[in-house]
Amino acid sequence: MRIAIDAMGGDNAPKEIVAGAMRAISQMKDLHITLIGDENKIKPYLINDKNITIIHTDEVITGEDEPVRAVRRKKNASLVLMAKEVKEKRADACISAGNTGALMSAGLFGVGRTPGIDRPALSPTLPTIDGKGFLLLDVGANVDAKAHHLIQYAIMGSIYTEKVRSIPNPTVGLLNVGTEDGKGNDLTKKAFTQLKNAPIHFIGNVEARDLLSGAADVVVTDGFSGNIALKTIEGTAMTVFSMLKKTFTSSVKTKIAAGLAKKDLKELSSKLDYSEYGGAGLFGLAAPVIKAHGSSKGRAIFNAIKQACHMVEYNVTETIESTVLSIDLDKEGY
Repeated sequence: MRIAIDAMGGDNAPKEIVAGAMRAISQMKDLHITLIGDENKIKPYLINDKNITIIHTDEVITGEDEPVRAVRRKKNASLVLMAKEVKEKRADACISAGNTGALMSAGLFGVGRTPGIDRPALSPTLPTIDGKGFLLLDVGANVDAKAHHLIQYAIMGSIYTEKVRSIPNPTVGLLNVGTEDGKGNDLTKKAFTQLKNAPIHFIGNVEARDLLSGAADVVVTDGFSGNIALKTIEGTAMTVFSMLKKTFTSSVKTKIAAGLAKKDLKELSSKLDYSEYGGAGLFGLAAPVIKAHGSSKGRAIFNAIKQACHMVEYNVTETIESTVLSIDLDKEGY
């Protein structure tokens, strides 16, 4: 298994990227990792370089760069060279915690699109009360979408959830303003009808308030609504923990209570920790491409590497392609 990683992407690069890579190498057999970035900055953190190769470059795409322009102009940027490793078959998958838009562009221009998929989707796995988690797609790769795009999202998400997350016959829901049939705008109404005929376990509409309750294993929507839902969930989680911290440190009595509940609070925190689920997959590309959270620490990178390896091992990309191409879009009304 060969994984290429943008060592300079994210808030904690390259230290935490290297830490995650070393942990993966130590725990996973037959894994080789290529780190792309400034060798002088990477090597001080590389305690064990077994099965780790460095491709040196001092060019980086930052969060302030315009994505498409940066990918086209910065040919030697770590993120661009990472995608090139996959395109030229020297790596099976790639991971970056850097600029999301640039990763999307590098994925499209470098890795290429999966045959049969019109638009890739950015798809994180988010926490649920029961700890099972659910896949949400799209969360921003495409702010505008047509009904047949959502069908493709549903198929890709269902295959990934079954193959990588080991959930048999995963349920698929359509994010909407109500659970009743016929709810929503033109997009969701058309998508609802088509999803009923798709080769998935479609359970109907789901509301945003039920997402964290585990309403469905896979939830599909357009990138505009999905990004709002994602940011709302992230913001709410941060606010709740901030309020809890303030409450538990407000007096001697609450500090004692916090001490007694410390273990339970840690368990609650871990349930809401994005790093447990790896990164957001860019589904619909010709090889696995993972977008790690910008603030990823070593554990998050390690889990993103495991996620990428599972996608390669279980042929997720190939299964998505064969499933989508087997559907007669005109006949099915997609």
